[in-house]
Amino acid sequence: MAIGRTFKESLQKVIRSMDVKRFGLGLDRNDKWLAAMRAVERGDIVLDVMGDPSAVGAVGAVGVVVHDTPSPTGLRTADGSPIEWPIPTDKLSRKLAVPSQGRLYYVRYALKMGWTVERVRALTRIDPFFLDQIKELVEFEEVLCGYRTLDEVPGEVMFRAKQLGYSDAQLANLYLGAISPATILRVRRHRASMGIEPVFKLVDTCAAEFEARTPYFYSTYERGARTPSPAANVQWRGEDEARTTDRPKVVILGGGPNRVGQGIEFDYCCCHAAFAAKDLGFESVMVNSNPETVSTDYDTSDLLYFEPLTLEDTLNIIERLNGRALGQPGGLVKGVIVQFGGQTPLNLAHGLVAAGVPILGTSLDSIDLAEDRDRFDELLERLGLSRPPAGIARSIDEAVRVAGDLGYPVLIRPSYVLGGRGMEVCSDEKSLRLFITQALKVSDFEGAPVLIDKFLAGATEVDVDVVCDASGHAVVAGIMEHIEHAGIHSGDSACSLPPYSLPAAMVTRIGAIARSLAVELRVVGLMNLQLAIKGDDVFILEVNPRASRTVPFVSKATHVPWPAIAAKAMMGVGLKAQGVCEVGSGRGHAVKESVFPFAKFPGVDVVLGPEMRSTGEVMGLDRSFPVAFAKSQLAAGTDLPRDPSKGGVFISVKDEDKSTIVQPARELASMGFWIYATGGTADALEAGGVAVERLQKIAGGVRPNVLDLMTNREIAMIINTPTKTGYATDEGKIRATSVRLNIPLISTATAASAAARAIAALRSESWGVAALQDYAPAVAVEVAPRSPVGAVAG
Repeated sequence: MAIGRTFKESLQKVIRSMDVKRFGLGLDRNDKWLAAMRAVERGDIVLDVMGDPSAVGAVGAVGVVVHDTPSPTGLRTADGSPIEWPIPTDKLSRKLAVPSQGRLYYVRYALKMGWTVERVRALTRIDPFFLDQIKELVEFEEVLCGYRTLDEVPGEVMFRAKQLGYSDAQLANLYLGAISPATILRVRRHRASMGIEPVFKLVDTCAAEFEARTPYFYSTYERGARTPSPAANVQWRGEDEARTTDRPKVVILGGGPNRVGQGIEFDYCCCHAAFAAKDLGFESVMVNSNPETVSTDYDTSDLLYFEPLTLEDTLNIIERLNGRALGQPGGLVKGVIVQFGGQTPLNLAHGLVAAGVPILGTSLDSIDLAEDRDRFDELLERLGLSRPPAGIARSIDEAVRVAGDLGYPVLIRPSYVLGGRGMEVCSDEKSLRLFITQALKVSDFEGAPVLIDKFLAGATEVDVDVVCDASGHAVVAGIMEHIEHAGIHSGDSACSLPPYSLPAAMVTRIGAIARSLAVELRVVGLMNLQLAIKGDDVFILEVNPRASRTVPFVSKATHVPWPAIAAKAMMGVGLKAQGVCEVGSGRGHAVKESVFPFAKFPGVDVVLGPEMRSTGEVMGLDRSFPVAFAKSQLAAGTDLPRDPSKGGVFISVKDEDKSTIVQPARELASMGFWIYATGGTADALEAGGVAVERLQKIAGGVRPNVLDLMTNREIAMIINTPTKTGYATDEGKIRATSVRLNIPLISTATAASAAARAIAALRSESWGVAALQDYAPAVAVEVAPRSPVGAVAG
């Protein structure tokens, strides 16, 4: 949600809030039209040989006559990058007619190409009022593009641009040629020197019936009622309704919109940070734009700013609250928490520090140390720890070379992203070249490298959450063993706390590794560690010196509010002063399971991998691991079969899983379930002594096949570990049909083993309801009495 004085301003804000790669409607680094203009200005446009030769005359003056170009020009930059401008009429019509996430940008492109509001409305059915507002923005772009440099822009034009919601990032891209903290801050300084700054308006939560004690605020640009003398240089500022006090303040940056990879888990952390700030006597300030969160409730924080989580918007708030220029001593803002909102606020840390904002908790240098491969490898070597062989690349050719040196398969991921966006396991050079082009575009930072790791097939993955204070005292909050094998994103994998199969000595070793890394990285607050266990070897996969999505799960499983403890540590109260110690394993097992939206997308292949797909999670709690796992499946909507008379189990696994799948298949068969399989899987099961009914592959055309049995409700569960992906494959059809018919689908061999144990437990054990407190650990956390405002660790 976005709030502004006008629709145009609100539209620009909501785009900034929703899309981490966009900074408003147009004029940013995703703008096809601006890319074509710039290519023409640089003189590096060439005509694609597949383009229309009749359009060659328009190439030299894209900004003037390209609107009237009747056909695609096939423009490309000199390095071969395509510029789809102008957009073909048939494609543009199709994009406008079908509602989709990106349709708004095509509305803009249509207006850029000279389409009338009536023509756009006929295809989109969008109310003409809104189209007319967007058209006003498009027309104003021509005014902005009429100036060559930032210094040429008059005050009136700059003020109008800000009133219309154009961000400093858009202006930086237009006039300075790049979007980075440095260019955004340069535009900010220039704008401030002209006296163009926002004011904050109050949203009255009591509708003026009586004084609102819990209002919230939004920013806007307006001219004052009176124009003071020119010497005052504040002719652009209207009335500011922000309520400020002399109390020291802690600002918490929320997570923004919920999306795959970043959801409500971080809101839990932000709320506890606000409560902790209040406990310590600070005025808590929440910055977030998501109306569905508890952090934006009226009573969670002392002050709430409903603004996009961008560098410009957060700096506007922090500077207003500080009472003086940032970086000057004596400011009221004692610090900003960027650790608790996920990757979105963490990506603002560089710009905030450059602007003079004090960051609470882990330093920016420590955050960069965890991301910098070379520096982090030196730290691991100093600690005697290992990580999978890895390398970095900033080009396709460099990626091919690095992958060749490591040996396939390799895991590719962009840096500074959350939710595994852009991650992929590549098994050969062809798949790497195909994928790396996209991976280079996914990182939220321009020029950020692509990270390439040797993929550890068949390893067990472990998540660890740690809290550390400024004195170097570290406490392990929880150690979670993933049920799915390494290579499945941690947000998609089920996990157990405490570990359900790791030896006690290995768990102790993992805890020691986690504490040593937190101390060496000088973490103040929360840290998440991901490891892979293969035999007796422990490999460090990733370290994130911030709150992770597992923290709420760990807090509820251990009955300890770890985010509140971490927040107080960040504000200067050590763990010993809070009476914090490590908790025991409790009186049961907690299993986290992910919830997927596949039922909403019929025909989409259901395959888990390194890129996160889940949109939620649930928890199962019981004294035994099998029943806890069964509860988690039930909560996630997966009803594991218990009655063999209601259907059998179909099994089809890849070669490396055939030895592992024999044991769970044997357990299912012993319970009376009929086992169906095809080809190689059937051979492996029969060799292991499991009776199997063979089915022909779907592509063979022999009926009945597995799809027929599923339709006839003769199959009660599917176990399929993918070898090929895509709906056109036999496997893809089976997985998609299982989702459509709501047949439980298990897609990893380790999960199949857990499911077999869970089914056996459900059939043999009775389980009922217990109070959450009955599962509390034997060792609890003692929390010290409230402390007065203390020294804040920067």
